[in-house]
Amino acid sequence: MLETARLETFFLDMWRIRRFEERAAELFKSGVIKGTAHSCVGQEAIAVGACAALSDDDFVVSHHRGHGHCIAKGADIGKMMAELFGRVTGYGHGLGGSMHIAALDRGVLGANGIVGAGLGIGTGAALSASIRGTRQVCVAFFGDGAANQGIFHEALNLAALWKLPVIFLCENNGYGLSLAVERASAVPRISARATAYGIPGETIDGNDAVAVKAAVDAAVVRARSGDGPSLVEAMTYRSGDHSMRTNLPRYRPQAEEEAWRQRDPIGAMAALLRQRQVGQARLDAIRAEADAEVEQAIADAEAAAEPEMDILFPAVIAPLAPAEAEPEPGTRQIGYVEALREAMHQEMARDDSVILLGEDVGGIGGLFQCSAGLQQVFGAERVRDTPISENVMANAAVGAALTGLRPIVEVQFFDFVTHMMDAIVNQAAKLRFMLGGEARIPLVIRGPQGGGIRLGAQHSQSLETWFAHIPGLVVLAPSNPYDAKGLLAAAIRDDNPVVFIEHKLLYQQSRGTVPEAAYALPIGKASIRRPGSDVTIVATMAMVDVALAAARELSRDGIEAEVVDPRSLRPLDGETIMTSVRKTNRCVVAHEGWTSYGFGAEISARIMEEAFDWLDAPVARVGMAEVPMPYHSGLERDLIPNAARIVSAARDVCYRN
Repeated sequence: MLETARLETFFLDMWRIRRFEERAAELFKSGVIKGTAHSCVGQEAIAVGACAALSDDDFVVSHHRGHGHCIAKGADIGKMMAELFGRVTGYGHGLGGSMHIAALDRGVLGANGIVGAGLGIGTGAALSASIRGTRQVCVAFFGDGAANQGIFHEALNLAALWKLPVIFLCENNGYGLSLAVERASAVPRISARATAYGIPGETIDGNDAVAVKAAVDAAVVRARSGDGPSLVEAMTYRSGDHSMRTNLPRYRPQAEEEAWRQRDPIGAMAALLRQRQVGQARLDAIRAEADAEVEQAIADAEAAAEPEMDILFPAVIAPLAPAEAEPEPGTRQIGYVEALREAMHQEMARDDSVILLGEDVGGIGGLFQCSAGLQQVFGAERVRDTPISENVMANAAVGAALTGLRPIVEVQFFDFVTHMMDAIVNQAAKLRFMLGGEARIPLVIRGPQGGGIRLGAQHSQSLETWFAHIPGLVVLAPSNPYDAKGLLAAAIRDDNPVVFIEHKLLYQQSRGTVPEAAYALPIGKASIRRPGSDVTIVATMAMVDVALAAARELSRDGIEAEVVDPRSLRPLDGETIMTSVRKTNRCVVAHEGWTSYGFGAEISARIMEEAFDWLDAPVARVGMAEVPMPYHSGLERDLIPNAARIVSAARDVCYRN
């Protein structure tokens, strides 16, 4: 039985959450708080009971209705309120807002505007704790609506498979936005789904903080003992609408709302305290203490400065490592795949926090053998074969990166990255920014793309432009073994999320001189593969060798082409490209992706903006026609840009009057 003093603490925390939410709603209605916020009034007992079962260094992953979790885990309500006000003193310095508050110093890894994302991130935090041997656990809070997302299955399956120390805690308030659970779920009892994963599942009264703590206590003991995850479903009810912004027609029966109002969790805790002979004066004093804290937080937020433009760009991306001299290639010849494997081997040996996740990367060394032998050297803890679950694989990498690891995720074919897009674009690329530049997300997403080996439309795409478009990502695209090794090492050491793109043809065809010692090449620095004076050819990945072949052909006609390999697509070394164009006065851009809206369009636009006065002809683009990749070898060969097409484009810009 919990001591009365502990129950008073529960009451204080629950009332602190209630007043925070009520005052936030008032301030929203008056126009002081902008955008929106999602109130957890009516659900306070879950946050308080669950966090009471945790240690200070345990992790919590929240969702869009997450203020209560932050407060219950010990977050500073002054910083929270300042964030809702959009002030520089907020947890995200005014860049994240209500749905993205995190208190990393308290183990709160962030609220999230994407339904269900926290399930994967929490799984990754638990994986990190397991590998680092810290005995930390993670509570991943999610709503009943998230139980119908694919990430729910992927996260529970992976956590159960690897016996990770995570508690999946469903706050079932009966509704997604307006659709009732019974109309959204074939199996409305969410805890029943635990059976499918061989883990405990329990449904409890989510308005009873003592019951919540008891259930989470048991789950924490199981997690710390190495027995794996648990699923707890806490039945509750949100008092208000989906968000402060929504003003929907009535979708919940009035009698239902009134019945739940009678089961208010704070009223229930007050009644329990009265049974313990705690008088009304003491309860009023506790409320007054919380009220004063919230009012002080509001006053401080009102007085705080608003962010200015200079805060934005440093928050997007962590500082890149200072450039080092590129080592001489030496005389040792190895292939592209071996260079990638050697980079991962050396970085894993250098840094125990580096891990590798991916389908078939361990036992067989990956479909293309990029990780062959790594599991034998570093063990199955650090080189992990995953289920075919790209969504949780990438989200877990984000959670692991937030909590002390440097994960590498292999995408078996880069076309499958579509299953990872939320993790890459909404989580990895934005978390640092939404947290005001206070977080590091050091992870690498790597794998093969491109055509040339007859794998058809769903295994042959060139998708680099998608990722080069996203602030917060680093995008690298090496064209030879020397760059592959040095840039992959740099990617692993970098404190940012890196999309590392390899071309399947280079796996088979590219060999080159590569130093045996470990080295890291500078990110954001292009390489001039061939000097020339008459036309600049900017080419990426497999197109670099094609461009060099075209340059040799052009030389026979007296046209000396300079071939520039960007190597890094984001950040892009525009200076090297512009210097070349200003020298040659002409440019052809060659890449394998579709021509329209592709990487060549970006290069062309930048040249028009920065070097237009030096151009003697329009920039020419050489890329794929606007069709998916066909299976037929002849058609595939005709579609992929070749040396003849680059030669033709170069001659056109050189001979144009």
